[in-house]
Amino acid sequence: MSTATTAGMPERDLVFHAAAIKRHAPLAAIAHLAGVPEARAQAVLEQAVAGGRAMEAKGAFALTPLAGVALQARYTRYFTHLRADEGFVAAYEGFERINRTLKQIITDWQTLDVGGAKVANDHSDKAHDAAVIDRLGSLHEQAEGILGRLAAKLPRLKYYADKLLAALEAAEDGEAEWVSDIRRDSYHTVWFELHEELLRIMGREREE
Repeated sequence: MSTATTAGMPERDLVFHAAAIKRHAPLAAIAHLAGVPEARAQAVLEQAVAGGRAMEAKGAFALTPLAGVALQARYTRYFTHLRADEGFVAAYEGFERINRTLKQIITDWQTLDVGGAKVANDHSDKAHDAAVIDRLGSLHEQAEGILGRLAAKLPRLKYYADKLLAALEAAEDGEAEWVSDIRRDSYHTVWFELHEELLRIMGREREE
């Protein structure tokens, strides 16, 4: 299970890395993010469960806390070159800047200002929702260049660019759940996972 990959991580750690980002996800989703065949990801995860490094419940897998800490310790081995790469760091910092805009867009999607108070958006105001999706499209135009520069240094990251574009196009076609529904690879879900990936690569902590 230690086959080398083009990402510089052995297959086992790619699967562990994907499981850590997904947190509690089915095999297919973990394998897709890791970029490895489903059968091989299954073998890794089943071995990890047997060895106490992962947990499985209702077909979803997650790393144990100790396995997660051990994985974090190995990141230096895999990502030191990216942390020292000026181009990658600049692209990451660009992502962090527009991440603040994304947070506001999602807040405006999920809530409405009624009489000075924030209430849950029931999505009955189609004009409001359309305006927010337009803002999401504008943000994505800014993100595309950043995502391209990140993927130029680590091609595996193209996964996120493809997923984000697919979610945006679905939302623009009228399927509003693709903006932020946590039960699918919505724009916000994929963005959140990309942010988690970048934080792990850079050795940073998420700001709450």
